[in-house]
Formats: sequence, C-alpha cells, structure tokens
Amino acid sequence: MKAIKILSACLLLLPFVSCTQKANDKGDAVTEKKIETLLSKMTLEEKLGQMNQVSSYGNIEDMSGLIRKGEVGSVLNEVDPVRINALQRVAMEESRLGIPLLMARDVVHGFKTIFPIPLGQAASFDPQVVEDGARVAAIEASSVGIRWTFAPMIDVARDPRWGRIAEGCGEDTYLTSVMGAAMIKGFQGDSLSNPTSIAACPKHFVGYGAAEGGRDYNSTYIPERRLRNVYLPPFEAAAKAGAATFMTSFNDNDGIPSTGNKFILKDVLRGEWGFDGMVVTDWASASEMISHGFAADPKEAAMKAVNAGVDMEMVSYTFVKELPALIKEGKVKEATINEAVRSILRVKYRLGLFDNSYVGEKKAEILYAPAHLAAAKQAAIESAILLKNDNEVLPLQSSVKTVAVVGPMANAPYEQLGTWAFDGEKSQSVTPLNAIKDLVGDKVQVIYEPGLTYSRDKNKEGVVKAAASAARADVILAFVGEEAILSGEAHSLADLNLQGAQTELIRALAKTGKPVVMIVMAGRPLTIGEEAEFSSAVLYAFHPGTMGGPALADLLWGKSVPSGKTPVTFPKMVGQVPIYYAHNNTGRPATRNEVLLDDIAVEAGQTSLGCTSFYLDAGFDPLYPFGYGLSYTTFKYSNVKLSSASLKKEDILTVTFDLENTGKYEGTEVAQLYVQDKVGSVTRPVKELKRFARVTLKPGEKKNVSFELPISELAFWNIDRMKTVELGDFALWVAPDSQTGEEMFFKVTD
Repeated sequence: MKAIKILSACLLLLPFVSCTQKANDKGDAVTEKKIETLLSKMTLEEKLGQMNQVSSYGNIEDMSGLIRKGEVGSVLNEVDPVRINALQRVAMEESRLGIPLLMARDVVHGFKTIFPIPLGQAASFDPQVVEDGARVAAIEASSVGIRWTFAPMIDVARDPRWGRIAEGCGEDTYLTSVMGAAMIKGFQGDSLSNPTSIAACPKHFVGYGAAEGGRDYNSTYIPERRLRNVYLPPFEAAAKAGAATFMTSFNDNDGIPSTGNKFILKDVLRGEWGFDGMVVTDWASASEMISHGFAADPKEAAMKAVNAGVDMEMVSYTFVKELPALIKEGKVKEATINEAVRSILRVKYRLGLFDNSYVGEKKAEILYAPAHLAAAKQAAIESAILLKNDNEVLPLQSSVKTVAVVGPMANAPYEQLGTWAFDGEKSQSVTPLNAIKDLVGDKVQVIYEPGLTYSRDKNKEGVVKAAASAARADVILAFVGEEAILSGEAHSLADLNLQGAQTELIRALAKTGKPVVMIVMAGRPLTIGEEAEFSSAVLYAFHPGTMGGPALADLLWGKSVPSGKTPVTFPKMVGQVPIYYAHNNTGRPATRNEVLLDDIAVEAGQTSLGCTSFYLDAGFDPLYPFGYGLSYTTFKYSNVKLSSASLKKEDILTVTFDLENTGKYEGTEVAQLYVQDKVGSVTRPVKELKRFARVTLKPGEKKNVSFELPISELAFWNIDRMKTVELGDFALWVAPDSQTGEEMFFKVTD
C-alpha cells in the first residue's frame, strides 16, 4: 500500500519566500541607495507625478507631454507594445530623471489564453493549477509590455448575489489564502526582475466581499475580531508570499473607507506584516470618499488617503492637484510623500524596469502557445464539479449513438470566457458544441438546437423546437447558465435563478423522457434545485475559459474524470443567503427534527415548532455544501488515526487515513481536513478547513495519506483581541466535503 504525505500549504510556499528573502538580503541595500539618490534629485512635482496613475487614452502626444514633465508614474490599460514603447521612450529618454513607467492591466484569469474564472480555479483545490494559470498569464501579458496586474482578488465572499464572487476563491479563508499565494507565485515567478514576471496586486484590502446585501460597492460592518479571523488572513498570506503591491477596496467598514483607513494600511499592513511594497487605490476610490461622506472635497480626500498610507492614486488625480497646497499648509508632510515615492520606486527597481523597460513589438508567438492552451484545458477539467449523476448516465457510453446539444451556452464562445477577460478573443474559444463534434467524429450523431439564443432570452418558440429535436437523441446535453456580463464588478443579482426561459427549456427537455445532462456555465453559484431535479446528471463549470469546450467534452465522454469541489456553498434559494459552512453555532442549533412548512397542521397551535435556528421553507441545509463534488468512481475513507490525543501548542498533529478507490475508473479525490475548537473565549465556527489534498487512485488502489497540522495554526483572535491557541477540546473530521466525515477528538494542554 502506497503512502502519500501532505505538507502544510505554508511549507509549500517556503521555497518562494526564502528565494525572495535571499534576493532582498543581497540586493536591498544597493536598491535602497539608488532610491535615496534618485529621490534626492526629485522636485515635489516629480514626486507627485510618480504617485499618479493615468488610464491610457487615444492621443499619445498628450500623454507624452505629461510623462515628459515627470507627471505620470504608471499607465493603465495600454496593451499595444508599440505605444507602450513610445511612452516608455519618453519617460526614459526625454524626461529629466529617466524614471520608467509601470504599465498595468487587469490580468485576472488570463491575458489571451483565458483560464477558468478564479472561482472555477478554486474549485480545483489544486494550487499548482492556479500557479500555472498565473504563470501563463504573466508570460503572455509581459510579452506586450505589461508588468503589473491587479490580481489576485482574495476577498472572502459568502454571498453569491455579489457579482465579484466570480473573481475570488470563494467563501473559505484557508482555501483563499492558499490559492491567492499560488497566484502570486505564478505572476511574479522566482524573481520580479525576470522580464516574464509581473507584479501581483492582492485586492481588495479589505472586507469588500462582505458588502451588505451582496450589492457591489456597498458598506460593510466587520468587527475587528472577525476581520482578523476571517478576512485578513488571505492578505497576510499574500504579503508573506512576496506580493509586490496591494490595492485598497471601495467599501467603507464601520464608516471608514479602506482608502482612508490608517488602521489597515499603516498599523496592520506596514506595521504588523512589514510590507514594504506599494499601495494603490482602486479606480477613483480616493475621490469616491467624497460620495461616502468621509471627505468634503478632493483636497480632503487626497489628504486622508495619503496620510492613511496610500502611495499611488488610480485615475482620480486628487494627489497631483491637491497635495502641493496640502504640503504648504502642513496638512501632509513631505516626509510622507517621500515614503510613498520610495515604495513606488522600490517596485520599479525590483521589476528591473530601469534596465529593461522596452518590449519586442512583433506579435508574440507565445500568445496561445500549445502549452498554454493545454494548461488552460487542464484547469477547466479540474475546475468542473459533478453535482449529480443518477444511474451513472455519465460518462457517456459507446451505446450512445445520438446526442442532442441544446441550450444558449453550448456555442457561446464569448460568454464562456467569463468576466473581466478584457484581452480574451472569442475567435480563439473552443465551444462545447465544436469540441463535441471534433471528439465524436462520425461515430455519434450530434443534433444541435439551442432553443434559446442567449441566457436571458425569454422567447419560448425555440424551446418547443429544441425539445422536439432532442426527443430523437439517446441523451440530451443541455448547456445553460449565465452570460459573462451577468457576473463581475457592478453585476450583483437579487435573483440567482437561471435567467430567461432556461428553466422552461430544462422542463421541456425532461418531458421527452430522455436522460438530461445539465451542464451549467456561470460566474457564481445559482439556485438550480428545480432544474437539477429534472436532470439525470449535473456538471457545473464556472465560466471555463478558452478551452472550456474540449475540457467539458472530455469529461462527458469519460476521457477525463471530474474531481472539482464546490469552493462556495450553493443555496437552495436566495433567502438562505448568506449561507456558508464555517458559521458559528447558535444557542439553539437545528436538530433536523423540526417541523417544516408543508408539515404544519392547519390551525396549528402557536408553538415555536422546535425552538431552533432554521427556515420553515428552506429547512437546514444548502443545495450543495462547501467542498462537495462527485466522481465517476467512488472513494472510501478508513483507518483515520491521530498521532496523539493530547498535544501542546508547539506540537504538530499528524492525521493519517486510508483512501481507497472502490469504483471502476481512475479518479482524483480532494480529501479535506476540518477542525472545530469546541469551546473558546469567543464562539468558534462549527468547522474550519485546515488542509486539503488531491489524491489520484487507480481502481482498487489504496493509499495511506497523512496531513501535518501545527497546533499553532489553531490560533485565533480571542476575547482580548490577542492571537493565541486556547487550551481545550477540539473535534476533527477527514472527509470528502464539509458536511460528512467521522468526528474524532483531541486536546490541547499545557
């Protein structure tokens, strides 16, 4: 029997951190001397220019004039290498000090080769897939001159109504921390000075994913203890992983906009974590503090942002316009400006821009390289989640001679790219329809009838036609979901049902009596309970990117086996939101013996129906829990053992178990380790993910798997706002998802 050992995610990151630290030890003194020499030569106007980021616009001569005078430090949204070189040439050769520009772009889940949206990548539970995706994105983006991306987004998000849940890694603090660090490693490579590296920018600092009502840009109220236990850890992991920059968020928390929040920017980021990179605002978030009611005018907005610890302003221009007067009035110290400019120059030196500021102008052959497309396909395969598979309808067998391909997402090359993929090209997308035709050739007849032209289409005429055509098939493949524009920034939804007449389409297909396989491509969890009931199988693919079609075709025909797990809880209905697995218990937790809505007697007495915490109509559980996902094979967990039932704070708990493939296909299981602190000085979550591992097994194969968990990682911010491991009893589960597993126990003692 083979053995596999899973180390801590933070240990997996140590080689990268160590490399960064060694580089800093050798190069920081030289770099800092260069920064001080350059800073001593700069006028106030040139310093403020470095703090100014502009978005590229049509007239390059106008931009050149500002750059020539040293009034621009970074240019956003320019992707033409010819124009980038022209602007850099002005900065390097025509400005007084020759300081290079930092060229920036949102490269979130790919540049040209588009990978699954980050929420989809998180569903893989595979940090290597995430790192590879970011590396491909960096190689492609840097080939045209982009050296700074505004990613990863590591907002913990527990409300699928929020459109930007698509850009993050879901609801869990630990999963987000691991995946965010992997993205940073991919973007930045082994050295920032490598021309293929781009500076990462973890965002949005901090709490943006908790926007009230899931409505974008909305306020949050996150008390400090919850902020530190849930929302800050992914950003701390990002800082430890060597992230070059950070971005503030749009939201205010407890009345203080992040862009003007000294506590998070100075006390935590700089003071506690020792971050020495650059902090940039989000788009116009400095001037938006006026709309918040936190600043009276642009002058006060600039003052509060800079004094709070912001280094560079994105596009709202309050710094360059208002800071000269503020310095003269003594409301902002020039020493504060100097520190901001040091942070900006430090990033530029670390990127090697002073020595290597230009880029090749011919179309880079690296775009859509075969290796990049292969990596994107693998990411899409690992990201797909099998939610249902009645009667083992999947994978499709050789007996299937005719398939009906139906639905608005079957041949939607633009939509499958997902949100915030500015540079992706639909002409390069391989859709499910085309991939299926390529895969089956003349062995299987493919009947294509979309039924609906796009996801919001309410015209039901095509539904009847699609159902009639599908009735001739052995199996119906229904590709539904949401268009790319329906998720992402400013695309929050109050209703998470399938849009348009898609539900009617699934109903009509089910009435044919043929097996319906529903494949959902979306940017968030949708409330698909009714549609799942009508379907024999459900495969969920958060917008899968350029190679989504071939990935899904391989999964449907069993050339690949699903292994994805839900990175966020799927609600039955919107009224359950927010719903997440790592909630605190109440004094009256549900027992699942309560009376539900349809069981209440007519003229029932005014009893409380259980006196516990649940919904009369939705019950107790979600549609699909966090960490859930099926396979074409089955797995058995057994022989779970703990290295000790009693440990001290400095100890490492080793958890071992046997994992066996008890089915007939080779498959990969994502084994998960959850822990609960049974009693704390403040109430603790009912479960928290602490480790996970992808384990691949052949049919009949068994492996002994081990997790190593330092007891120090059980620390939390306690009633005294101190981070500590508290002594006492703990529960532990090794499981395939957050709702199952055998409960075991251990103690932490003096």
